[in-house]
Amino acid sequence: MAVVYISPVGGVAAQFFANDGTVLSGGKIYTYAAGTSTPLTSYTTSAGSIARSNPIILDSAGRVPGSGEIWITSASYKFSLNDSTDALIATYDNVFAIGASYYQIQNFTGDGSTTSFTLSSAPNNENSTFVYINGVYQNKNTYSISGVTLIFSEAPPTTSKIEVMFI
Repeated sequence: MAVVYISPVGGVAAQFFANDGTVLSGGKIYTYAAGTSTPLTSYTTSAGSIARSNPIILDSAGRVPGSGEIWITSASYKFSLNDSTDALIATYDNVFAIGASYYQIQNFTGDGSTTSFTLSSAPNNENSTFVYINGVYQNKNTYSISGVTLIFSEAPPTTSKIEVMFI
């Protein structure tokens, strides 16, 4: 299950229209990673367990089918709104979910030899992480992120307190 938040684009009960004001029956909403044409998953409910089709095909009233909701992860999205023939109506880029700015915090203890620590979920990217050892901020060049794994270039000292903040 993905951790998801309501989307500001078509999030709840939105109705979409063409530029001439007609209902966008059969219109399409594509979801991409921000700044790209790489598809990015959206979800049907707050449970984050059922992915929406991509594109999302609007119903005859120009609304998101089913729950009428679009749920997205904390990643930055690009939305493309098209009519039923795929003619572009609008693009919305660098869109973040509503309420997605909450950081997760995890704590570990160094043992002087372990360099890899497993997080409960994958951070968006290295730039959305903040790592502290004994309260001292660690520069990004002292660690890397690979999926759910935090990898230090050198093992944190024995009994050191490691705090990781990430989205």
